[in-house]
Amino acid sequence: MNFCEICGEKLTEKECENCGISEGIVPYCPNCKEFRFPHFNTAVSSVIYNYDFSKILLIKQYKKDYNILVAGYVNKGETLECALKREIKEEVGLNIISFKFNESRYFEKSNSLICNFITNAENENFTLNNEVDFAKWYTGQEAKEAVFKNSFAEYFLNLSLSKIPF
Repeated sequence: MNFCEICGEKLTEKECENCGISEGIVPYCPNCKEFRFPHFNTAVSSVIYNYDFSKILLIKQYKKDYNILVAGYVNKGETLECALKREIKEEVGLNIISFKFNESRYFEKSNSLICNFITNAENENFTLNNEVDFAKWYTGQEAKEAVFKNSFAEYFLNLSLSKIPF
């Protein structure tokens, strides 16, 4: 059961029309007379390739012993592109010279839409911040073997490998 985040009234379900186009059944506050669209988080992640797409950077974080992709949440008012460049610069100190959208997936555990990109780093000289415990460049085959199995990281990595070169 959901309640209005403004007044606390129990929400009902009502068809929402926007300019004559139905947006479907949406939670509605009968007290505020407003639709209350569900909230969720947005995150970016990246398969980071070196300048010539011959290596992939994988990281380990938070004392976990498995390799994943650089990822982070999008801040309020921030575009996906800005969040992508910021997260990569913050976590591994790399500048991105190009990027391309790979795919998105919903991650229920954190109620997040993860938007994955294929990125191309200016160079291979990474520097780690306090969120990252370890990072290493791998060939494509090595990365496939080293990435955390049955994870979104593995899924996005394999998908990117099928798209390189663009």
